[in-house]
Amino acid sequence: MLKPLLLLQSFLFCLFNVAFVGGRLIGGGYSAQENPFTPKASLVRYWNKEIRSDKSSIRSEFLISKASPLNAVESATFAKLAAQNSLPTRLPDFCSAANLFCFPDLSPSLEQHNADVKFSVYDEKNFTNYGNAAAGGTDSFKTYSKDGNVVTDSFRRYSRNAAGHDDKFTVYGDSSNVVEENFNSYGTFGTGGTGEFTNYQNGVNNPTSRFTAYSDGGNGKAQSFKTYTHEANAGDGQSFTSYGKNGNGVPNEFASYGVSANVIGSGFSNYGEKGNAANDSFTSYGSDGNVPQNNFKNYGASGNAASDTFANYRDKSNVGDDSFSSYAKDSNSGTAKFTNYGQSFNPGSETFTGYGKGAEGHKISFKTYTPNSTFKDYAKNGVGFAKYNVSSTSATLGDGKTVNKWIEPGKFFREASLKEGTVIPMPDIKDKMPKRSFLPRSIISKLPFSTSKLAEINKIFHAGENSTMEKIISDAVTECERSPSVGETKRCVGSAEDMIDFATSVLGRSVVLRTTENVAGSKQKVVIGKVNGINGGKVTKAVSCHQSLYPYLMYYCHSVPKVRVYEADLLDLKSKTKINHGIAICHMDTSSWGPKHGAFLALGSKPGLIEVCHWIFENDMNWAIAD
Repeated sequence: MLKPLLLLQSFLFCLFNVAFVGGRLIGGGYSAQENPFTPKASLVRYWNKEIRSDKSSIRSEFLISKASPLNAVESATFAKLAAQNSLPTRLPDFCSAANLFCFPDLSPSLEQHNADVKFSVYDEKNFTNYGNAAAGGTDSFKTYSKDGNVVTDSFRRYSRNAAGHDDKFTVYGDSSNVVEENFNSYGTFGTGGTGEFTNYQNGVNNPTSRFTAYSDGGNGKAQSFKTYTHEANAGDGQSFTSYGKNGNGVPNEFASYGVSANVIGSGFSNYGEKGNAANDSFTSYGSDGNVPQNNFKNYGASGNAASDTFANYRDKSNVGDDSFSSYAKDSNSGTAKFTNYGQSFNPGSETFTGYGKGAEGHKISFKTYTPNSTFKDYAKNGVGFAKYNVSSTSATLGDGKTVNKWIEPGKFFREASLKEGTVIPMPDIKDKMPKRSFLPRSIISKLPFSTSKLAEINKIFHAGENSTMEKIISDAVTECERSPSVGETKRCVGSAEDMIDFATSVLGRSVVLRTTENVAGSKQKVVIGKVNGINGGKVTKAVSCHQSLYPYLMYYCHSVPKVRVYEADLLDLKSKTKINHGIAICHMDTSSWGPKHGAFLALGSKPGLIEVCHWIFENDMNWAIAD
């Protein structure tokens, strides 16, 4: 028995650089308690094999910490399922064990909930048949899904056929990351009562709400959206489909909707269609926003005596586009008022197609409207234009003031700022992505990843049609397949081994991986402490890797020529004590950048005339040749 054991020990030492000591396996860069067959152990061995070891090329525990948490058995099991195209049958288990970003499957429920309810501090919930046929009473959702990471809730047949039933959503999904809410058949055929959405999805990163058949056939049920998606970031925003259709006397109010939001879109389809005496008001909608996009299709079509008001709509925003298709088409005695519409400091555009066509007795007025508007197939009568084509105030390129609202202070800076003693604003470098881990190569090599196989990817991750996850997957894969810019070498990686391969293919095997130490100093002024130029501060090559939003941890890694890389201590403004150690990269050649790049708007210059520096954010990485 001794000889086979010795042979096994020799085999393990040669293959994995491990040995038996006291009955335990040790060595290879992992502790005695760790199994050498896990994805993490495999990554440690891969680093030791591929990265040239010297004092400056110390193994990155930061990268190792992002290895898959799967154990050896789980890794083999899910790899087999992936090879058999059977992962969708075990997706919840796979997502949980592998630490992936997945939305839970919220299936419809047949439960009945007729009494008044109050929900506080809830998350990932399916609400079906709540408040149905209720007479009076209130359902209250307060501080719901606040500060969550991945929030998804489903409301089906909520308050249906209710009379005088109030619904309140206050501080709902606030300050959360990647939010998806679905309201299906909400308030359908309800009479009286109110629905209030206050401080809804404010400060959310990537917010999405879908209202389908919302208040359809309702009678006098008022809906108000106040301070909705305030200061939110990106995302599809909200879609309203068949909202208030066939409703009677339904007032809807959108106030401070999407204010100060960054790249938020809203879609209104068949909104108020065939409604009677509908009253909709949009006040301060999309104001002070960055590139807001809103689409209205068949809005108020075939309605009777509807009244729509758009006041201070997209006011003081940066660019933005609105589309109105078949708006108030075939309606009767409708009134629409556009006041201070689209007065953005950088002009956006509006497209009106089939607006008011076939309507009778309508009255539509435009006051202080923007110059970038297109009217096609438009009603010739009953439309008044006052102060139309009044030019909005456009920001001067590079003035560093008017446009800085949407270019965070400190996001871009000049190389001269990296001097000891300089006071510099620090942007928000906090990682806003969901927490995820890499997948082991044994699994990721068996998963499809191309735009031609989006249907297969969506099936694996249960991404339904028009869902948030479908768009997340499509955006990521499309960006990864985008052609590189001039001089850029790029690759998207979903395993740490793939990242190592890309970095070493560009820089060689003697490399160092660095990242900013923590998030201290974010969104405040800091003092630059000791500065060290990597590779002697010379112009060099480097590989930067930035996270992409995807079910598993994925990085967009790229190398651009002619950069300088620095590491700098960051000091507290008052105490001058060290609070962080930041990594900055300076692009010395910006000649191929677009003239509207945020760096030039913030710093006041043009492509090729200045260098541009930026920090490496939390959980992003920079690879450089070892000194």
